[in-house]
Amino acid sequence: MSKVIIGVHGLGNKPTRPVIEEWWRSAMNEGLKMGKYQAELPRFEMALWSDIIHKIPMDPGVEDIENTSYIDEKYTPASLNFVPGDTSTRKKLVDFLGRQMNRVFLNEDLSLNYSFITDAIMNRYFSDLELYYSDKPVYSEGGSATYRELIRKRLLDKLTEHKEDDIMLIGHSMGSIIAYDVLTFIAPELKIKNFITIGSPLGLPVVISKIALEMRNYGINDTRLKTPPGITGKWYNLADILDTVAFNYRLADYYSENSHGIKPFDLLVINDYEFNNVRNPHKSFGYLRTPRFSAILNEFIQTGKLSVKERFAGGIKKTIKILGAGSLSGKKKPE
Repeated sequence: MSKVIIGVHGLGNKPTRPVIEEWWRSAMNEGLKMGKYQAELPRFEMALWSDIIHKIPMDPGVEDIENTSYIDEKYTPASLNFVPGDTSTRKKLVDFLGRQMNRVFLNEDLSLNYSFITDAIMNRYFSDLELYYSDKPVYSEGGSATYRELIRKRLLDKLTEHKEDDIMLIGHSMGSIIAYDVLTFIAPELKIKNFITIGSPLGLPVVISKIALEMRNYGINDTRLKTPPGITGKWYNLADILDTVAFNYRLADYYSENSHGIKPFDLLVINDYEFNNVRNPHKSFGYLRTPRFSAILNEFIQTGKLSVKERFAGGIKKTIKILGAGSLSGKKKPE
């Protein structure tokens, strides 16, 4: 069984698969290096879905900021001059407002109050998510399907391809919603060692209500959301307190444990991503090199691997076993 990391990117248009995969690898390797880990990054693949909505990919070679393919936030190594600042007051405010927001917007059955407000917000700021939750069809030579079905299939195909492997699944932003939905509704039988959500909106009322609605459509009558059944190791949820997309970051308050006893483990981290001296605490690259993520990544890589001493001892035992089998078979030892 090999180890593999599968990533699901977030909102908005992205560059081609080779580019975004290389940027995610660079960020993860940067974190391992900063943490002085000796681990070697295993196979990594991106479940790219942005091209389903955005037909022309972003291009890191475009320098004209007026060009629709221009990328304004490329991968860059962490700045040595980064200063995080004091966020203790904001944490108290976010924790209070997060609890109040869900009480106001969610009914006991997790249906949504004031849906016109969230609909207006999604329409203006989260058009990809709006399309995902709509039943708008996408037509092709093979027929038609919804954006949601096509997007989910991208991840499902990737997970199915590696179903015999030891999988760490990373969902960033909207990617965490896609990953949760696939693991819960489409392929609950697939086994995932570690599920990592970074900058996730899974705690927001509109997302909770959409998941609860789909649960009811599948005949699952529960007033509490659950960890996907196939997660067997850990579910780590990383959020920066300044990340507005992950505003309600305390997923453990809303997602109960699965049959393996797994539920979200919420971790506040500092996302140090900056581009042209402008900070973005939601960017995936910053999350992928945080010390907490690097420690989780290193543990995943090292788990199940034998040390040099163990491999040497195992080799000797195997040799003795082979020689012993030769003797028992009646073969003469060489003189």
